[in-house]
Amino acid sequence: MHTPFDCSMDYYLEAVGEAKSRPRPQRRPPKKPKVDPIDVTPPAQNIDINQMTGTWYLLNTASKCSYLINHGTKVEPTVMNLTLSSDQTLSVSTKTRHDHQCWEILQVYNLTPTPGRLTLKGARPEQNTEIVIAETDYASYAIIYYQKMGKTTIKLYGKSVDNLSEPLLTKFEQLAAKQDFGLAYLFPFPTYSHCGNVDQDHVINCIPTC
Repeated sequence: MHTPFDCSMDYYLEAVGEAKSRPRPQRRPPKKPKVDPIDVTPPAQNIDINQMTGTWYLLNTASKCSYLINHGTKVEPTVMNLTLSSDQTLSVSTKTRHDHQCWEILQVYNLTPTPGRLTLKGARPEQNTEIVIAETDYASYAIIYYQKMGKTTIKLYGKSVDNLSEPLLTKFEQLAAKQDFGLAYLFPFPTYSHCGNVDQDHVINCIPTC
């Protein structure tokens, strides 16, 4: 039976000044600073934002957004129109359907000193959406990265829905895979029956959740 005065031999040797071998404390390796994927995704070289204006059709999205995971099989045809404003912002109009009704979502992307990198301001700075135009030829396709609160979404847009090529889809899938988006996180969008004019009652200013 142990008493409060019982000691192990190690404890006793320490108490009388005997040297006791101890394992050297291991230094923890310094934590690597977190690098957001969008910070290592350079914009397309010498991006000309003027050439990005006009109509773009959403063709495919790579995302772990909970809404898409739950409703990805029911996505609606989506079209985006970009207009460069005189105050050096990019006005964005996105048209899509919800509950069989066409809606128009209006947003403003702020240009940054880095060509091809933009910001959609949130309610607070930490809720901003950072945007990078990663690849484009202006005439047929654009691959755009969106990041909000550490979560990244990659979107493939086309200037037309008619000239969608297999190599382009493969390229998009490969880029998505590098960001850990497997096929389960790819959501193709319909390429037909896009919304036209939208009545004013269904035009909203909105900050996206994904």
